[in-house]
Amino acid sequence: MKVAQSLKIGNVVVKNRLFLSPMVDVTDLAYRLLCRKQGAGMAYTEMIYVDAILHENARTKSLMKTCKKDSPLGLQVTGNSVREFQKFAKLDELHNYDLVDINCGCPSIRITGNQAGSYLLRNPGKIGEMIRILKDAGHTTTAKIRLGYKKNNALAVAKEVERAGADLLTVHARMANQGSSVAADWKWIAKIKKEIGMSVIGNGDVFSGKDVEKALDVCDGVMIARGAIRNPFIFREILRYFKTGKEKEIGRMERISAFKEYLNLAKKHDVIDMGRIKYLGSAFMKGFPGAGKIRAELMQKRDDGRINEFLSSLK
Repeated sequence: MKVAQSLKIGNVVVKNRLFLSPMVDVTDLAYRLLCRKQGAGMAYTEMIYVDAILHENARTKSLMKTCKKDSPLGLQVTGNSVREFQKFAKLDELHNYDLVDINCGCPSIRITGNQAGSYLLRNPGKIGEMIRILKDAGHTTTAKIRLGYKKNNALAVAKEVERAGADLLTVHARMANQGSSVAADWKWIAKIKKEIGMSVIGNGDVFSGKDVEKALDVCDGVMIARGAIRNPFIFREILRYFKTGKEKEIGRMERISAFKEYLNLAKKHDVIDMGRIKYLGSAFMKGFPGAGKIRAELMQKRDDGRINEFLSSLK
């Protein structure tokens, strides 16, 4: 069962081939712990600007929080300045993470407007330089890319990432200007895997055990993003699929219970963010009778305590 086999990334050993994608406003410490409990083998902080880490603002410190159970963990960063990466690579805080992942795939205009994220795909040489800086400082280093910014240059970028000495490459099988309505093109992940010698993780349109089964025919592991936002159980059910050929439908009370667990973890680790809580709560409360009414009431609550009370009242 390939999905359950361990995978080595530099000196880091991941227990299985299922990766939780780094997602802005989703993958805080509490959510990572929830997904790990369900079987996720690897997880990352949400993407953080290198210069924000260098300036040590309070929100950035919250995004960087971790704990002993949150392992193995990648710190995902982006930026546009080689000089800032040189300063960043020397920070003692990096030893709190198992690896550093450079985001070269985020398509948000807020990010690309600062010449970071997927904008970096325009300059494979700069990506290589950033990787070398981190590797020279002794860090296990990976990169996440898309197929291209405005033109497909995924093979060229992948080869540069490998030449620079990265320990793993994740490929999201869309261009930067393609949204989720465009099907992920996994043929390109297969092409990249054939052309380079390093481990490749595939990302894009993974929602079931069958999707993972197909993906593992062409790459070394699978990164799950949208499929995990409202369903941290996806990792458990994919592992179940590879054992039994079936996945279990997640019911109303199990969804409510998982969201309560997220709230408790967020409070325990002091990562409470009401915007995030309501976004995730709305995502969790779907797919069962009465879900719309629950979502509407949840949105009216002003703090996590009132949300917890409301959830506890549901039968």
